[in-house]
Amino acid sequence: MKVLLSEDRIHAGVDRLAKELNAFYGESPLTVVSIMTGSIVMLADLIRRLEMPVRISLIQASSYRGGTRSGELVVQDQMMLDIRDRDVLLLDDIFDTGKTLFEVSNRLRQMGPTSLKTAVFLNKLGQSTVPMNPDFVVFEIPNEFVVGYGLDYQDLYRNLPFVGVLEESDLARHSTN
Repeated sequence: MKVLLSEDRIHAGVDRLAKELNAFYGESPLTVVSIMTGSIVMLADLIRRLEMPVRISLIQASSYRGGTRSGELVVQDQMMLDIRDRDVLLLDDIFDTGKTLFEVSNRLRQMGPTSLKTAVFLNKLGQSTVPMNPDFVVFEIPNEFVVGYGLDYQDLYRNLPFVGVLEESDLARHSTN
């Protein structure tokens, strides 16, 4: 596995995002809605750097089902706080085709937030198939399948403190499991 983003670079990127959000929202209370499971590592790191009052809500959505290509979006559960008349930040791990962020943000808009902004850990360049871009991006990356820092391949690698690119040998090793 090739390391794409080191642990130090990741922490510097999350610090940068937190500073942007602190400047943008000021002292206004913020509800952070995190798309599970990939964004929970970033969620934990990010909220500890935010200076405003923060509420956390989780939503389960996925467009990868055991492979490396984005597929049909499945939103399994909405254990949502009431976001009506609240400033909301929707957090996701990666903006690839954009379908997950686009669909979930549309659903959240129907719930009546005062404002809705989106933030992603990784923006995979040139892959979007939807008419939106994330409002905040920590890193832009090339079109490679990445794991670590919450991102997975077949539910593995989420615990890595860095982001790595899976190589053919990594994929082959897991095809027999």
